[in-house]
Amino acid sequence: MTRNRVCIWYDKAAEEAARFYAGVFPDSRVEAVHRAPADYPSGRQGDVLTVEFTVAGIPCLGLNGGPAFTHSEAFSIQIVTEDQAETDRYWNAIVGNGGQESACGWCKDRWGISWQITPRVLIEALAAGGKDARRAFEAMMNMGKIDIAAIEAAIVS
Repeated sequence: MTRNRVCIWYDKAAEEAARFYAGVFPDSRVEAVHRAPADYPSGRQGDVLTVEFTVAGIPCLGLNGGPAFTHSEAFSIQIVTEDQAETDRYWNAIVGNGGQESACGWCKDRWGISWQITPRVLIEALAAGGKDARRAFEAMMNMGKIDIAAIEAAIVS
């Protein structure tokens, strides 16, 4: 049993979301699906109650808790990418499967979970500080999905 993990609340879609993540991100899998032993406020006996899964190496528990709570950008999963092809693949998988684009490398999947698809070059530029960080930051502020070539061009200008 995993000692520590992130619990993510869903409205009846924990298994569907976990299987989607497992098909998109490396080091991701569904480990177990647990069914409710009795009726509960938003479900019936035998419904999927929790799903143990790993997404990009992060142990998670999906809880089908019902419609009482929704997600916000206050919680997001950051995926660090190495190149534009990887950035595009993850972004397109999330947005193209009923998700929504946002700004500065953020998007939301169809279940309302926020994702940051962040190229390593952007993280390193921001961490370096100084003029390179400022130029990379200013370029990023005009983007939805991050354009690595534009970030690199901003750093050297």
